[in-house]
Amino acid sequence: MTTTAPSTEVVLAEPALDERERLALAGFLAGYSGLTRDSYALDLRQFMRWCTDHGTHLFTARRADIECFGRDLEAKGRARSTVSRRLCTVAGFYRYAVEEDLLEHSPALHVRRPRVDYESHATALDRNEVGALLVAAGLGSAPEHALISLLALNGLRVSEATGANIEALGLERGHRTLTILRKGGKVVTVPLAPRTARAIDLAIGERSEGPVFLGPDGERLDRHGAARIVHRVTRRAGITKTVGPHTLRHAFIITSLDAGVPLRDVQEAASHADPRTTMRYDRARVSLDRHATYVVAAFIAGAAR
Repeated sequence: MTTTAPSTEVVLAEPALDERERLALAGFLAGYSGLTRDSYALDLRQFMRWCTDHGTHLFTARRADIECFGRDLEAKGRARSTVSRRLCTVAGFYRYAVEEDLLEHSPALHVRRPRVDYESHATALDRNEVGALLVAAGLGSAPEHALISLLALNGLRVSEATGANIEALGLERGHRTLTILRKGGKVVTVPLAPRTARAIDLAIGERSEGPVFLGPDGERLDRHGAARIVHRVTRRAGITKTVGPHTLRHAFIITSLDAGVPLRDVQEAASHADPRTTMRYDRARVSLDRHATYVVAAFIAGAAR
């Protein structure tokens, strides 16, 4: 009861649902938590609203209905990535319903999704700017230094950093470690660079349990508080670009690739389920520096002597 109620109350404010639809929604959302569940709940709520407006229900919708939902999102100016994500959520919901024998077949099985641009367009920080951020963080408070280090040197998502607990700190084969909850509920242990470990030790002080990062109110630091810290340190470092927590994760991935870390290892460190997600960073990074034009020009020049 306590698991399904929070999941369904987010999406059940629209049309009346029959028992199978209710069970499918509750079961599908129960498999996720936190921001991921909220995001999927929003996607399904919007699809349910569309169904209501067009005189259909979740389990009577056809493939054409789902594709019309996607086209309506595009007509409203939604980004292709947003449309694709919402259609993926709908497809995942129907797949779950079929697997649980709540629906005979999925109407979303062959729904066409817009092509998504896999190039990364996030604000980029070069090696010197990342170094300047770390120096500026080191001149501030210990929690600032620890947060910036986790984001820039471990590439953590902001939710992973703010969700870290003191009890999850450890020592394994000579490595200082931190066990975190990754996106999708996966629990992993990551090593900490010496400067990161020292900053965390200073940040937690004499505390032996609870959140690693605390907000001004003494409660766990949230993503908005973390973003404010990043903005403050960015200004202190004299960087004029718009920098947020995800910018530092982006910088970690790019810097790892520049340093020669194999793509597969970067994918694992960043916890990317799909290798294409990591490859988009690599393509953006090498599109100019390693363009074939330089190789061809040098090759032709050698023959023209």
